[in-house]
Amino acid sequence: MNNIECEILGLSQGSTGSQSGAFALLLKEVEGNRRLPILIGTFEAQAIALELENIHPPRPLTHDLLKILLDNLGATLINVVITELRDNTFFAKIVLEVSALTNEIDCRPSDAIALALRANAPIFVSESVLDSAGVIPFNETTESETESEKRKGLFDEVPSFSREAKVAALQEKLRQAIETEDYERAAKIRDEIEKLSGSN
Repeated sequence: MNNIECEILGLSQGSTGSQSGAFALLLKEVEGNRRLPILIGTFEAQAIALELENIHPPRPLTHDLLKILLDNLGATLINVVITELRDNTFFAKIVLEVSALTNEIDCRPSDAIALALRANAPIFVSESVLDSAGVIPFNETTESETESEKRKGLFDEVPSFSREAKVAALQEKLRQAIETEDYERAAKIRDEIEKLSGSN
């Protein structure tokens, strides 16, 4: 199965109904328009946001420490891959090269992405995951947007990305509700999506 390179499009606090302290990390395929929303915890969201904003704490945080350990052991982070979606949980691997040998290590997508940012390593998502959990936004961003415009405001609430990330996260919840045949919840989530989409 092919892996598709993705980039981070946005990060926002979880929308209505999400678990306490959850954030929505929104990935976008580099050569396409599908988005992949992933709910992550507060600590992981902070680790990702700090690196994207180029903010370096005075002492290394956990993911900084992992990067330092890799460097000191002579390992290179080749890439990270979100490999599958099972029971509504995403799974990932980090791909390392040590002494000309390639190693794959299982980990959470949020940790993999936080580490990839620090190592300037590409982020990939398996095609099967994008096919099953990817969403196409209601309003496309223009192709002329610069990278800095797409990534600004990870700490500030930027309405366009905040709304898009919330819609993507809600669409993921809608899919889960339909899969579990919780149609009453699905109807409420659908209404929320329509409200957010109409607010444009």
